[in-house]
Amino acid sequence: MRKLTTALLAGLVLTAGAGAALAADKTEISVARFFGACEADYGTVTDVTKANGECGIITALINKFNAESTTTVVKPEIVEWPGYDQLTARIRSGEPPVISVMHEAVISDYSSRGLLEPLDEDFAKAGIDVNDMTDASRQGVTKDGKIYAMPFDTHTWLWHINMNLFKEAGLVDGAGKPILPKSTDELMQQAQQFKDKTGKPYFISTLANETAFYTRTFDTLLYQQNVDFFADPTKVNFSAPEAKNALQLLADIFSKDLTTKNQDYAASVSAFAAGEGGVFICGTWLIDTYDQESKKDGALANGYAVTAFPQLYAGSPRVWADGHSWVLLKQDLSDAQRASAVEFMKFLWDNNYEWARTGHLPVRKSIIESEQFKNLPHRGDIASLAVNGTALPSAVKRQFSIQEIEGEEVGSAMRGDKPVEQALTDAETRINELLANAK
Repeated sequence: MRKLTTALLAGLVLTAGAGAALAADKTEISVARFFGACEADYGTVTDVTKANGECGIITALINKFNAESTTTVVKPEIVEWPGYDQLTARIRSGEPPVISVMHEAVISDYSSRGLLEPLDEDFAKAGIDVNDMTDASRQGVTKDGKIYAMPFDTHTWLWHINMNLFKEAGLVDGAGKPILPKSTDELMQQAQQFKDKTGKPYFISTLANETAFYTRTFDTLLYQQNVDFFADPTKVNFSAPEAKNALQLLADIFSKDLTTKNQDYAASVSAFAAGEGGVFICGTWLIDTYDQESKKDGALANGYAVTAFPQLYAGSPRVWADGHSWVLLKQDLSDAQRASAVEFMKFLWDNNYEWARTGHLPVRKSIIESEQFKNLPHRGDIASLAVNGTALPSAVKRQFSIQEIEGEEVGSAMRGDKPVEQALTDAETRINELLANAK
């Protein structure tokens, strides 16, 4: 996801071993990825166990692959998250990367236009056992009965908690666990108690310069109320009273100053680490980063916890989810290039546990059921997410564009720029106009 650096602009960054790209006996393939740039820390690291965080682990994985492969060298291309404008432009120019990271929510937009290579036969030959894929990951990469990507993770929305501040606020039980709300009324009461006791907002939220927080949180609140807002994948329906309830809750949190305001992603990530609030609503990918932070002197010292998004409604424990995957772009590839692309995907498949150390859920049943994975910090606290993580129906087109529109309108209501009812109506109208023209 988005990292704390301005070095994300789509430049080429060669990892250790990539100088071998000039060797005549190796096939070079380009791999477009986001996850940030961290060459100063991990540019020469090939021992993946010594890497942490999304950027560190993916950088070390590519370094390791380049150091070990006798046939292939990967040339990584680091792009700004989410990178789809750049990818589309490169496809149109006839110069796409060989492989690109892609959210599962986006795959159908590209596969339906014939821009991705189906991979079922390649996986069978390479020994990638699709039956070992978790149900969520296999569903996420399967479109129209064909597998179009190698799944990399399932990531979901959850609560990162500063236990030191929760203790100060009197929100820790006798077992040392955070006291979490079980209803919207309890949420507002506890959030106000936290603010009164600590002088800080209960929530840290990413409310500026992007829409992800608004969409993912709103969708989670709808899922918890069993609202099937995409019962028809060709149009959205936000007219249910539960949608108004969810959006009004977000607006109340904002108007009562129970959350930080005007922070972008980088600022909110840093704010939680600095102890500026109690709960950071964000994703699985920060678990490893904050766990490492809790082992240092600072606001999170010996005081970090993580939990699945608390169930605030009686309906369901479901929560927003998506997944990262790797796709092979359709183009004029040589047999050697395609073989090298599949070789790299198989390497990532074999090393899925290492990627899961970020906090993301693994895509392999054999890993998610292993003691090695279960023994990672905090994994028991989020085990339910493997079952309750919920994506939009795969038949829904233009999912990233939908999320942008939805986030814009949810944000406008949360900040008080629009009445709740108007924002819901505008979101529904804009999304359905988009889908009516989707091909």
